[in-house]
Amino acid sequence: MTIEKQLGIETPLICGPMYPCSNPELVAAVSEAGGIGVVQPVSLVYVHKYPFREGIRAIRKRTEKPIGFNALIEHASKTYENRMRNWIEEALEEGIRFFITSLGNPKWVVDMVAPHGGIVYHDVIHAKHAAKAKDGGVHGFIAVNNRAGGHAGNQSPDALLEEIKPFGLPVVCAGGVGTAGEFVNAMAMGYDGVQMGTRFIATTECTAHDDYKQAIVRSSESDIVLTERLTGVPVSVINTPYIERVGTQSGPFARWMLRGRQRKKIMRTLLFLRSGLKFKRSLFREVSDRDYLQAGKSVHGIHRIESAADLVKTYAAALEQSKTMGETCPS
Repeated sequence: MTIEKQLGIETPLICGPMYPCSNPELVAAVSEAGGIGVVQPVSLVYVHKYPFREGIRAIRKRTEKPIGFNALIEHASKTYENRMRNWIEEALEEGIRFFITSLGNPKWVVDMVAPHGGIVYHDVIHAKHAAKAKDGGVHGFIAVNNRAGGHAGNQSPDALLEEIKPFGLPVVCAGGVGTAGEFVNAMAMGYDGVQMGTRFIATTECTAHDDYKQAIVRSSESDIVLTERLTGVPVSVINTPYIERVGTQSGPFARWMLRGRQRKKIMRTLLFLRSGLKFKRSLFREVSDRDYLQAGKSVHGIHRIESAADLVKTYAAALEQSKTMGETCPS
C-alpha cells in the first residue's frame, strides 16, 4: 500500500513536526494542499499558546484533510509521559490517525492508537532502531539522514535507505530535500515519501520571524553545522558568529551527565528546557547574536520565501511529470 492510500493524502509529502515552528496555519496549509502537516504538541501548547484541543480545532477550521501528530516518547518523567498520553487521547478524539514517534520505544503508542485504526511511523537513523520499532508494531519509518535539520542522523540518504528498506515497511526520506527536483529524486531512489522541515520554515504560512526565514534563504550547505550544546545529541543549526564563539561541543559536566543511564535523562531534560527557551525566543523576534537557528542542508536550494501550499502543488506536479516521463528531474 502506498503512503498516499495509507494516510489518505494526495502527495507523499510530510511537513515534519518542528519545535517551535509548527504553527497551526502551516500544518493546515500543507494538508489542505494535498500533503500532510504534523502537529508538534509542545510547540502548539507552549509556543503558540493553544490549549491542545483548541489548537487542533483551529487547524480543522482551515482544513478537513488528514493531519498528523508527533509524539516525543523518551521517558523524561512520569508527568511528561502522562501529558503525552493525554494529548494522544485527545488527538484520537479529534480524528487524528497518523502518528510520528520520536525517541524511545513506540510500542505503547502503537497499542494506544491501534483500536482506532491509527498509523504509526517511527524516526530512525540506524537499522537497530528500525528493528526495535518494527517489533513494536509500527507501520513505517521516517529515515532521518545526515542532511536533516534538527536532530540529524549520521548516514547519507542512500546508505540509510539501503539499511532500512529490507524491513519491508514504507520509508520516508527526512533530510536534504528543498527543491522539487530533490523531492522527485528521493522518490526515484526508492523512498516511499519525503518529510521536509527547513523548506517549510521559509514559507508565508510559517509564523517564524522574517529574520529566521531570511537566514535560511541566505545560507548555503556549508553554513550548516552540528552542535551538541543544545540537547546533548547533534542538532543541525546555521553557523552564526555566536555558534563559532561558543563552540559545538558539550561541556565536561554535560558529557559526564550524559554518560550515565539515569543522569542522562536528567541532563537531557535540562538541556531541552534551556534550548527550548532559546528556540522560542528566536521565533518571534529579530534574531540576536545569541540565537540558535535550526536548519538542514536543504538550505542550498532555498532561494526565496514561498507559499507552503504552492510548494506542495509544485512538488506534486513535478512527481507526476517524472512518472509520465519515466525519469528524474534535475535538482
